[in-house]
Amino acid sequence: MSHVYEPLTAATIPAYIARQPHLSARVNADSLDVTEVGDGNLNLVFICRDDLGQSIVLKQALPYVRAAGEGWPLTPERATAEARGLRAGRSASPETSPEPYGYDEANYVIAMEDLSALTVWREELNVGHAHGDASDQCGRHIARLLASTGPLDLDPAEIRVERGRLPNTAMCEITEALVFTEPYIDHEHNSWPTAVGGLIAELRADAAYRAGVERCKRTFLTTAECLVHGDLHTGSVMVGTDEGVDRTVVIDPEFCFYGPVAFDLGALFGNYLVAAVRAAALGQHDHRAAVQRLPGGTWRGFETELRTRWAQRSSPTLTDHSLEQWFVDIRRQAISFGACKAARRMIGFAKVSDIESLPDDVHADAVAVVLRNARRWMLNARELDPTLLLEDLDA
Repeated sequence: MSHVYEPLTAATIPAYIARQPHLSARVNADSLDVTEVGDGNLNLVFICRDDLGQSIVLKQALPYVRAAGEGWPLTPERATAEARGLRAGRSASPETSPEPYGYDEANYVIAMEDLSALTVWREELNVGHAHGDASDQCGRHIARLLASTGPLDLDPAEIRVERGRLPNTAMCEITEALVFTEPYIDHEHNSWPTAVGGLIAELRADAAYRAGVERCKRTFLTTAECLVHGDLHTGSVMVGTDEGVDRTVVIDPEFCFYGPVAFDLGALFGNYLVAAVRAAALGQHDHRAAVQRLPGGTWRGFETELRTRWAQRSSPTLTDHSLEQWFVDIRRQAISFGACKAARRMIGFAKVSDIESLPDDVHADAVAVVLRNARRWMLNARELDPTLLLEDLDA
């Protein structure tokens, strides 16, 4: 059982920072303006800015799921996994990772770079700004993490050791439940518009689709290719310009674990689908066209970066032919995972604002379009090209 600790508040943070020399060296604890900005499902997040404009972010894990309250307990040890994930991301891909400033394990507090000059990518997509380059950068981030924590640079024994250091069991159990199990059974977390109830019943009764979900679940549970982010949706990416520099930054790796690299790619694909369906529902034809290019940007960024790192691999047993077969496997798995990730956002816990903020007269239809395309992806994953995933939406 985790030890008892006190959640931080805006009032207690100045004294907390004053006691931490590595933090008080970055901001003046005597002149702090502290704002709580956590709008996710799990944690407290504070922006701490002093009178000189210097700032840091503190993120503290609560012993429960914030979105559900204390009735859903959850170990704050997830912050330890996130801190390791942040360090690994920064080491593998500093261009697309926030700078971590330290981790207070006793209080489950991560200190990191303030990214408030940037905007959550999902929010930008919702208002019609695609930020196409971010898709390429996310693909490269995934490939860099794969290269540095997977079989290109580590031998199997090292991977097993690293996996043992970062099991993140509680968070993996949440993912397994929310993505692969609960949407397909009667569960209190599920909800949907009445008009799509028949479509969901069809989806649940489709033996081929359900077999695909189970295949994804087995891959999720048994494959340990590399360290993966574990929750890489468009709400876990910050985009924009900071001091004149365009940036794409992957944040919130609290679900990170050793798993299949295709899981992160699929999470992005599934979220691109909901963004495209939103644009179509609102009649935003130019924005829809821009969103339709995002899966291709992510796949090309991933493939280009991995081919570059492949040429620098340390293992003498990895052949060029094996790389091509690996790409075939990753493509199929990523599209299948994308189907699971998109469907679960329509049926289960933690809906997405892309769809939930739509006007009532198009909301149910949009949910149906997402579900139909998720089904199509799952049933045709072997044949689909990730660069063309959204070119022919099944409306």
